[in-house]
Amino acid sequence: MPLVEVSHLVKHFVRGKRLFRAGTLVRAVDDVSFAIEAGETFGLVGESGSGKTTTGRCILRLIEPTDGEVEFEGRDVLELDRKEMRSLRREMQIIFQDPYSSLNPRITVGGMLAEALRIHKIATGEAAQKRIRELLEVVGLFPEHAGRYPHEFSGGQRQRIGIARALSVNPHFIVCDEPVSALDVSVQAQVINLLQDLQKEFDLTFLFIAHDLAVVEHISDRVAVMYLGKLMELAGSEELYRNPLHPYTRALLSAIPVPEPNARRERIELEGDVPSPANPPSGCPFHPRCPIATAECAEVVPEFRDVGSGHYVACIKV
Repeated sequence: MPLVEVSHLVKHFVRGKRLFRAGTLVRAVDDVSFAIEAGETFGLVGESGSGKTTTGRCILRLIEPTDGEVEFEGRDVLELDRKEMRSLRREMQIIFQDPYSSLNPRITVGGMLAEALRIHKIATGEAAQKRIRELLEVVGLFPEHAGRYPHEFSGGQRQRIGIARALSVNPHFIVCDEPVSALDVSVQAQVINLLQDLQKEFDLTFLFIAHDLAVVEHISDRVAVMYLGKLMELAGSEELYRNPLHPYTRALLSAIPVPEPNARRERIELEGDVPSPANPPSGCPFHPRCPIATAECAEVVPEFRDVGSGHYVACIKV
């Protein structure tokens, strides 16, 4: 049984609702299904506005889904009451994208970690202080950093603090919401290596959300490609990068910079911008920008189907 199973997840927002005005329905996540096995890193990629972050937060119920099912270790997460959900928070954590705004500037690092330990009744007093020192060391910081405030750290150090906070309650599953996108490239590599080391040491499972496909290739076991609230393709990491089937996936992969100066890669240029989720196109959501679209693509909603060996794609031309 998968550790996390997401079935037909839907999240709609209402934008511009006022008195005597209904507002506009925004389809941020529209019928998304996938499963994450224990111990794997599941990559979720796509352009900004594709619904990646909303999907991750709906799984944790930081945002309440509109419809669908989310199961964690066989338990229906969406049916849990407030007390049961608080208990489950120990097992499901998140690392946020912005390592500064996700930390309270008025509380020391030690105070933040101690608060998590106290709320979840893990440790207090000297036991908590010992645990805090251990957490800081395991993410590459020093025990004396516990007395400092977030503004006294670099971006990479702040993200390490965010990782320490997520680890403080001994979770099994962590949503990594673009954890390296705000960092310098050299620091990105350090944080990615740290996450991989922690995964092995603590037997963690990751949902790794990102828009940088080069980073996702390095860390993920399987990768799902999302566009306008829907999944376009899902496959093992090696298979997806070697044999992309969906035109959107091919376009994203063609944009990855090549480290070899003399190497040439055919760039697939997509015309136009991502349509608004408040007014999605008919048929395939990608067809207005797709280089191989036909009139049929504007009418038929493609089925997200297995084309062999666990490689899923939503395209009537494949």
